[in-house]
Amino acid sequence: MAVTIDQIEEHLKQLSPEKLAVVYDVVSFLLEREESGALQTAVASEKVLRRDWDKPEEEAAWAHS
Repeated sequence: MAVTIDQIEEHLKQLSPEKLAVVYDVVSFLLEREESGALQTAVASEKVLRRDWDKPEEEAAWAHS
């Protein structure tokens, strides 16, 4: 089911301040997890990508940057 921001907003307007705080915590957690996952992927990829980064032709290509 696709949910729109407007639908979420309508539901949020009906919540108590305490429940809004819980929603905020959940959304914050989801955003942090997403950012953390992207960082973990980048770190995991670095070793594999380094093989190409360390090639002489790559060094030459980036020498003028």
